[in-house]
Amino acid sequence: MLLIEDANRVRTLTLNRPEALNAFNEALYDATAEALLTAAEDPHVAVVVLTGAGRGFSAGTDLAEMQARITDPGFTPGKHGFPGLIDALSAFPKPLICAVNGIGVGIGATILGYADLAFMSATARLKCPFTSLGVAPEAASSYLLPQLIGRQNAAWLLMSSEWIDAQEALRMGLAWRICAPQDLLAETRRHAEVLASRPISSLMAVKHTMAEPIRPEIAAATARENAHFAKLMGTQDNATALASFADRKQN
Repeated sequence: MLLIEDANRVRTLTLNRPEALNAFNEALYDATAEALLTAAEDPHVAVVVLTGAGRGFSAGTDLAEMQARITDPGFTPGKHGFPGLIDALSAFPKPLICAVNGIGVGIGATILGYADLAFMSATARLKCPFTSLGVAPEAASSYLLPQLIGRQNAAWLLMSSEWIDAQEALRMGLAWRICAPQDLLAETRRHAEVLASRPISSLMAVKHTMAEPIRPEIAAATARENAHFAKLMGTQDNATALASFADRKQN
């Protein structure tokens, strides 16, 4: 479900549900959050790279589980779940690099707001499908994306539920480098190892000075988003969208 590999003080986390385009179920949320918490404390890890197995980076939250959360009284959330992953990302004290190898949907796109560097395959695409699902933004994207790519780019990404390709992501500033698919991981790791060659204490000091001022804003945005999400989850628009998704999967 999550592959972990260490080399030259770089820990690579590979989302490994390729049959589901690495969609996050509760187990994968838990495993990824736990891996970030562990890497944060490991004195031998200077940099973390996050990527996906197969042809997807991440298709976002597993919509079958999202529907079960609404309809199944016995649904059991994970130890960390989605909120725990966001907390781990927000607090992560070391450089985090995303290598977007394929489609990134929902959290597979908004996670880039937490990346210190983002590399994308030239064939990768991103989408924030919140309005098509009748829900609110997530992962503090309503704050992080305007900060990262500007209000109008963020408004289009969060409101339209349309795809953007790698070149558009680069133009917006959502990606830092675009790579040929076969070069993505090698190029990402090359840059990761440059960072990892520096003292970890110094890397962490830089990260702290950059991230600490916005952590209260991330928490406030998350609270606002969660309040809207709670109101919209299970409404007619949301239920219709999830039912339509379920029908498409069956047919």
